[in-house]
Amino acid sequence: MLQIPAYVPGRPPTVRPGMTTYKLSSNENPYPPLPGVIAAAHAAVETMNRYPDAGSMMLYDTLAQRLGVPADHLALGTGSVSLIYQLIGAFCDPGDEVVFAWRSFEAYPIAVTAADARAVTVPLTADARHDLDAMARAVTDRTRVVLLCTPNNPTGPALTHTELAEFLDAVPPHVVVVVDEAYLEFVRMPDAVDGLAVYRERPNVVLFRTFSKAYGLAGFRVGYAVAPAPIAAALRAVALPFGVNAVAQAAAVASLEAEKELLERVDALVEERDRVGAALRDLGWDIPDAQGNFVWFPLGDRVADFARSAEERGIVVRPLGDGVRVTVGEPEANDRLLQLAADLVR
Repeated sequence: MLQIPAYVPGRPPTVRPGMTTYKLSSNENPYPPLPGVIAAAHAAVETMNRYPDAGSMMLYDTLAQRLGVPADHLALGTGSVSLIYQLIGAFCDPGDEVVFAWRSFEAYPIAVTAADARAVTVPLTADARHDLDAMARAVTDRTRVVLLCTPNNPTGPALTHTELAEFLDAVPPHVVVVVDEAYLEFVRMPDAVDGLAVYRERPNVVLFRTFSKAYGLAGFRVGYAVAPAPIAAALRAVALPFGVNAVAQAAAVASLEAEKELLERVDALVEERDRVGAALRDLGWDIPDAQGNFVWFPLGDRVADFARSAEERGIVVRPLGDGVRVTVGEPEANDRLLQLAADLVR
């Protein structure tokens, strides 16, 4: 267990006198909370001397109504990353296998190692997508869980509904397949995955979603799973008691009630993402299809130079192995990224 790799969060920017700096390293929503969400959080703070509702009933009921699913098909966690640990811990014995693409979300190998399970990693395709055929071939009689990140963090491409269905046809029904949809609300593509439809058709499919990205509650840590009742019950059984605090629950409920306004902000971020992506390609950069709120630069041995040059311009990015992930942030921050990209091309 001493060999568990540490999760490395995105760094905040260094303060630079006379320059506004921007954090583009953690895929955060750059917009401040809506007034109604702040008011709900403040009201919950007034009773901070009391434990939160351990059953999270208001949030469960609101989610169930919003999604059209039974409340007992839901499980909450402190961010969707917590649910990854909960599920692997609940379904894997030591030595069991968990299949996932690489590179993908960096918490996957940490959670697998923490459960004393075995990570089976399948390389991405040349265009930074999941190689679903290879992933299906990687499933063995020891495989208990498959993790599919769509859109894939950090590279950006998303699965189509058709290819997901074909993959599920090829996977034994006793294998739990997680469709990790942390960036669901940013997807704009033909044949996009309809996660709820897949969950309703497949008794081994689990959806992971979060309030951290599109809903802008990264600081409160609220994620949820949609799953058949037995799987959802297992996730709730191994959850940390009182894990989702009272303020977070209130803010999440208020965010669902203000969903129309929040998703208008998502539309604006998608427009910025598409603007940045188009400009980068016009400059000659070969970047993968971006379906989240970030873009991926496959840089090889130039990662450190790129990150250093970005920080000199007041934007901090996320170096990850052989590439750099950059969050779509405020227009000024995005413009600085584009100027950096233009200068590096020259």
